[in-house]
Amino acid sequence: MLCGQGFAGARRGHGLCCNFCMNLPLPAGPTALSAPAGLAFAHVVIVGKYHAPGSRKAVDDIAHFLHDQGCDVSLERETALNTGLTQYPALDVPAIASTCQLALVVGGDGTMLGIGRQLARHGVPLVGINQGRLGFITDIPLGSFRDTLGPILRGAYDEDRRALMAASVWRDGHCVFEATALNDVVVNRGGAASMIELRVEVDGHFVANQRADGLIIATSTGSTAYALSAGGPLLHPAIGGWVMVPIAPHTLSNRPIVLPSDSEIAVEIVSGKDASANFDMQSLTSLLHGDRIVVRRSAHTLRLLHPVGWSYFDTLRKKLHWNEGG
Repeated sequence: MLCGQGFAGARRGHGLCCNFCMNLPLPAGPTALSAPAGLAFAHVVIVGKYHAPGSRKAVDDIAHFLHDQGCDVSLERETALNTGLTQYPALDVPAIASTCQLALVVGGDGTMLGIGRQLARHGVPLVGINQGRLGFITDIPLGSFRDTLGPILRGAYDEDRRALMAASVWRDGHCVFEATALNDVVVNRGGAASMIELRVEVDGHFVANQRADGLIIATSTGSTAYALSAGGPLLHPAIGGWVMVPIAPHTLSNRPIVLPSDSEIAVEIVSGKDASANFDMQSLTSLLHGDRIVVRRSAHTLRLLHPVGWSYFDTLRKKLHWNEGG
């Protein structure tokens, strides 16, 4: 997206700072309804992975459950249009931000990334119901949503805040593209079988010129995504840091490094063909020699709600199949 247009995100894509807050009611939006007795959330919106098989039934089942609990139910606009569930109000992001106290995301981590980037600036909390594959941040199994959602709706939850990155691309002294990322910012070589050369700076200090297939700058949330596949470490969500991971570096001593999340990272394209930058693998811009990609911490954080007793280590054990085998 061009600079000056804000940081709204797309809705497609992969995916683990943590402040836990249990059994506390969340503030309502400016025109929010009062919650019925015993409920922490009066108005709940559902965001669905509408192109997935069985998505229409999953969204409809969850909507009926929420209605039976006493909640007013709406659907995110694209979810409503693509599922054909026209009996519920269809809301765009500004309407969700002003009227809803909770968003239920039904799908995979890519669905959560897309809507999460857009709602983070509005402080709307999100709950993830997994209809995808791994589901690091959509952690409630679809088959058990009734048992899990009930207590959350009544105010029993653990809150988990995730940092976002604000990224911009600078060309000849002018900002030509900007985006936010919850997982990662990735600078990649083009289709040609040759490396790119990148000049990397942190807080204005020269780090190195790196020749590699690319470079990943990931949050703790994104440390379980592409960065992990490229040999990066897992970062606990409570760690305020980024991880910078080279992709197939020419110099084997060029290793991943963990940086403070208040660092400003600048990556300049020195050489290489058809380089590009991806943001959560959901938005993309082409890069020219001399372009600088600047990454800093966003002013906004994502609010995730989990069942009481949620554990990062339980998630890792289940999703990465630890404790299995002989």
